[in-house]
Amino acid sequence: MEGVVKRKEELKASDVPKCVNTKITWLIDRNDGAERYEMRKFWMGPGGSMPKHLHPDIEHEEYILKGRLKVILGDEVYEVKEGDAVLVPAGVPHAYSNPYDEAAEFICVIPKVESYETVYL
Repeated sequence: MEGVVKRKEELKASDVPKCVNTKITWLIDRNDGAERYEMRKFWMGPGGSMPKHLHPDIEHEEYILKGRLKVILGDEVYEVKEGDAVLVPAGVPHAYSNPYDEAAEFICVIPKVESYETVYL
């Protein structure tokens, strides 16, 4: 395989279960031939949130493209903004909220595994 290019107009956003005013777009995944990692983009509108949860077996990395978010990692609360990067280690409880007036967007990269568990807290 030589690679894949997906155009913006081909990408489809969908609602994220258990979240408020939040959408996910799978940018590159196993269906595109990705062997090791999958990449998603999240959009969270004003007042949006993702409940506290953890993934026992996978870490993920995030990069804030636009806006600001409150991110809980373990017992710490961070305000992140455009240009910030976040590491969520496996097993660490995390949550997101957007108490601001503008939408936020971030890229999230996860390892490609057959399935991963999400535990809501």
